[in-house]
Amino acid sequence: MSATPIPLPRVGIDLVRISRIDESLMRFGERFMRRVFHADEIVYAMEAPPALRAQRLAARFAAKEAAMKALRVAHRGVPWREIEVRRSADGDCALVLHGSASQAACDAGFAVASLSLTHEGDYAAAVVLAQPVS
Repeated sequence: MSATPIPLPRVGIDLVRISRIDESLMRFGERFMRRVFHADEIVYAMEAPPALRAQRLAARFAAKEAAMKALRVAHRGVPWREIEVRRSADGDCALVLHGSASQAACDAGFAVASLSLTHEGDYAAAVVLAQPVS
């Protein structure tokens, strides 16, 4: 008789060039933002000075990619907008899953435990820790 393995937390990480996001903003503008980002993420980015907008969006793009990896939902066709990075008043960021993203994570047996964002020079990165749901 074999023991049932204990599900382990999963980590997702992603690195994005900020200039790549800036190029997409210049080339596709609103269409790019509406396709990839939740409405509240767009508001947050557009409140920043123009020089910081791509940086904010790149960090959020990295978080979405990292979340898909950690939650094992990349193959499920989850819309980008349904993975939201929400910034609290104290500056901490958390992931909020909406609609099919929430359902796909539940189906995969994971919930988001934490998110870390960073940016330096032309790069933004995110790490997501997903915990198995008991």
